Amino acid sequence: MRRAATAALVATALALLAACGSGGTTSRPAGASSDHTAPADGAGTTGPATGTASSAPAKPKPLRAGERRVTVRMPAAYTPSAPTGVGTDDYRCFLLDPKVTTDSFITGFDVRPGNPDVVHHVILFRVPPDLVSQAERKDAETPGQGWTCFGTSGLSTGGSLDDAPWLGAWAPGGSERLYGRGLGERLPAGSRVIMQVHYNLLEGAAPDTSAARLRLTTNPSTTALETRLLPAPVEMPCRAGKGGDLCDRAKALADVKARFGDEAGSIADGLHLLCGGAPPGPVQSCTREITAPETIRGVAGHMHLLGRKIRIEVDPGTPKAQTILDIPVWDFDNQGSRPTRPIHLVPGDTVKVTCTHTQDLRDRLPAFHGQPDRYVLWGEGTTDEMCLGILLVTRP
Repeated sequence: MRRAATAALVATALALLAACGSGGTTSRPAGASSDHTAPADGAGTTGPATGTASSAPAKPKPLRAGERRVTVRMPAAYTPSAPTGVGTDDYRCFLLDPKVTTDSFITGFDVRPGNPDVVHHVILFRVPPDLVSQAERKDAETPGQGWTCFGTSGLSTGGSLDDAPWLGAWAPGGSERLYGRGLGERLPAGSRVIMQVHYNLLEGAAPDTSAARLRLTTNPSTTALETRLLPAPVEMPCRAGKGGDLCDRAKALADVKARFGDEAGSIADGLHLLCGGAPPGPVQSCTREITAPETIRGVAGHMHLLGRKIRIEVDPGTPKAQTILDIPVWDFDNQGSRPTRPIHLVPGDTVKVTCTHTQDLRDRLPAFHGQPDRYVLWGEGTTDEMCLGILLVTRP
């Protein structure tokens, strides 16, 4: 019971980050460098060394039978700023109307960042019809466009780690995302879409007008996709010989909360309860048990700039063990999701995410220049860290 309650708490607070359960197009975070992703023996790929990605959109893929396109975009330019006055990150949520009058499914999407120099990630959240009035009130009560939303969308949208209210996400290494034939994310008639944009202010602030192009179908035989999130703790003490106030875990956690609020800042401790609490160190993992039948259709992983390796396994340590994602050399600029053959899970099966981070990359990446060493925890910012596996699944 305690683990279930903790999972709900973490899901409510979880910063659903630059991670991408559903692929997308992207830019490099401002100030990042591809040095930390240099592949060994030709493994992996690196992103551009210019500090940002090109915003030139690729030609859209042809529509499939029964599909149509709908574009949702911010109505005007937004200039980001640190909402707490501390730090270099702004998470802003914008309420958008796809004008869906018939129960539909999103069968693909293409996020178009308006200003890749400042946009770090985008996540699209579903707002079902019964929550639209709540979203409209929040939007109207907040000065300017949208509202601050460190963590989730800022609404009581329900959901859990096992069924996150995502419609899609934009993150490094993706492109236009098409779901497999006959698969899609539910979008009931009258729904709205929240577009959460993470702005990285390491190189200053500049106006942005981002958009997303959605593929929709009304085919009632479409099988619904759901998103399972697999977060694990991040607990990296300072390196030997390094010091400073932020090398104390309690002070580092207080700094995270000062930048992102108590709720989002509490994820680090919540993940210890959810995952069992491993000793601090560069390698952390979390194992979750499956409680109802489901079939994995796609997989992705997410870390930030100090990430080195990520692996997702099914039933590790058993005769049924299989690895469904293994990235031995992490590349921040290549975080797109990957389709899988159907992998059927039954109650009692387990899924495990394992991440390896290293503090040594602080000395190689421009994003950390001028920043003191610190005890690194799960946090919202580009120079904080995360360990997240994402599964796209279908359920009976």
